[in-house]
Amino acid sequence: MNNLLYIIAVILVIGWLIGVFAYSATGIIHVLLVIAIIATLFKVIGGRSF
Repeated sequence: MNNLLYIIAVILVIGWLIGVFAYSATGIIHVLLVIAIIATLFKVIGGRSF
C-alpha cells in the first residue's frame, strides 16, 4: 500500500509539472499538487515498520 501511495504521489507531481509548463489547466494543477503533497506526507508520517 505504501508503494502505491508513493507511485500515485510521483505521478501527480509529474502531472503538475507538465501542467505548469503547458499552462493548459491552471486550477486543476494546484489541486493535483496539493493531493500529491498530502499523499507524500501520509507516506512520511506512516513510515516503514522495521
